[in-house]
Amino acid sequence: MTQLETEVLVIGGGSTGAGVAWDSALRGLHVTLVDRGDLATGTTGRFHGLLHSGGRYVVKDPSSARECARENLILRRVASDCIEDTGGLFLTTPLDDPDYADRFLGGCREADIPVEEIPVQAALRQEPRLNPKISRAFTVPDASVDAWKTVWACVRGATALGARVLTYHSVVRLVVEGGAVRGAVLLDHQTGAEVTIHAQCTVNASGAWSGHVAQLAGCEVGVVPGKGIMVAMNHRIVNTVVNRCTMPGDGDIIVPIRTVCVIGTTDVPVTDPDAISATPAEVAEMMEAGEALVPGFGQSRALRVWAGARPLLPKSSPDGDVKDTREVTRSHSVLDHAERDGIGNFVTITGGKFTTFRLMAEDAVNLVGRKLGRELECRTATEPLPDSEAQHYYWIGARQQEMEADAADDPLICECELVSRRDLQVAVARRPEAQLDDLRRALRVGMGPCQGGFCAFRVAGLLHQDGHFRRSAANQSLRAFVEERWKGVKPISWGDQARQTRLDEWIFQGTLDLEHLPE
Repeated sequence: MTQLETEVLVIGGGSTGAGVAWDSALRGLHVTLVDRGDLATGTTGRFHGLLHSGGRYVVKDPSSARECARENLILRRVASDCIEDTGGLFLTTPLDDPDYADRFLGGCREADIPVEEIPVQAALRQEPRLNPKISRAFTVPDASVDAWKTVWACVRGATALGARVLTYHSVVRLVVEGGAVRGAVLLDHQTGAEVTIHAQCTVNASGAWSGHVAQLAGCEVGVVPGKGIMVAMNHRIVNTVVNRCTMPGDGDIIVPIRTVCVIGTTDVPVTDPDAISATPAEVAEMMEAGEALVPGFGQSRALRVWAGARPLLPKSSPDGDVKDTREVTRSHSVLDHAERDGIGNFVTITGGKFTTFRLMAEDAVNLVGRKLGRELECRTATEPLPDSEAQHYYWIGARQQEMEADAADDPLICECELVSRRDLQVAVARRPEAQLDDLRRALRVGMGPCQGGFCAFRVAGLLHQDGHFRRSAANQSLRAFVEERWKGVKPISWGDQARQTRLDEWIFQGTLDLEHLPE
């Protein structure tokens, strides 16, 4: 059994765990980050990509709104390369209570959120497809953010400072001795071997799964997973984040993210964050809800649907008995299990939102530092992440510009997302152990209208040709990729997407005979 030593063990490789690793490394702590899969494959990789201005919560959850407003400004400085500055609009549609707009305006001002009411005609000039019957329009500093890029930037920064990252390592058990957590035993999914990590302090940053991890130490954390579904459309119907100016509800926001836009979301309590999926009724609800903001939305081409689980920690119901997850605060909690449960060296950070992940990490590492006697200053609010040093926002034409500069000697392997062979080579050099689906998150291959129909087999073939995969591994990775894509395509296979799905089936089954490729 492999034995490893670390000062801080972080369980969970989403935005919060990656943020804790980055913050810890900046403070000079030796940190090890582990996740049972690839990074950002849980809640972080399954939301709509919104960088909150805080406007959504100014009436219902003012404290969370203020947190989002402050962190929005900080992330724009330190993670600018991961952010597209789309701006945001809150719109009063014919379905919304007109009195809410004044409450919204007052709430924004109370929370120090920059807000401006603009003429309806100005909003319609900015976004011509909006509902022409909107009666009021407000601008806020919403934006879209690439969650995977942000998480990997945190991890790249942390590893450059000596951090260790173990993906595809599940926590089998926590080592509890003398009333304290002393580390964890992990299962390496790629080799089948066990790894023991001895840690001075363990941080449970596993989000919707944090209750399960806490139980391994005999602690109870009443996290309520709140299921939300999102639907990606095959183009940017809007170029600005658009919200209905009403209390948060289902299908009341459309976020332009990279080459698509995403509508979301539902909010339903579930018991198991691993057993969630989108139902046909929920998909239909999203498509119909989009009509209030953009007439004709329901006739547009849906590209993919997915579900994510929010980690909600009810303040007033620690036993997790929650009927309506929209009533649960979006603020976060840091739990010191020494004070709470008598288990030392163990901290849980949960709740919150992607927009506040940096603040969550700061609060968690502050507590860790006190436990280790290493109370060092947090630097994540001023230290830019890798590639964000110039503080330039991402813009949608970046890949097009890069492609045109050297298209002659750098062929495309994914036309939908403009991914070149050199992009693939750079990604593999950074992560030699990556599977095909991991590279999708890094490069966005297979995330366009064809959902991998034209690019997935190219990528697998090139990885085999370059010696990254043996034949059997390439075939296995390609099959896994196609099966994962099918999960999100099946619920919306109608119209143009049904025709695309049929074409992909001809490619993978009729031409490649994917299910019978040699091992």
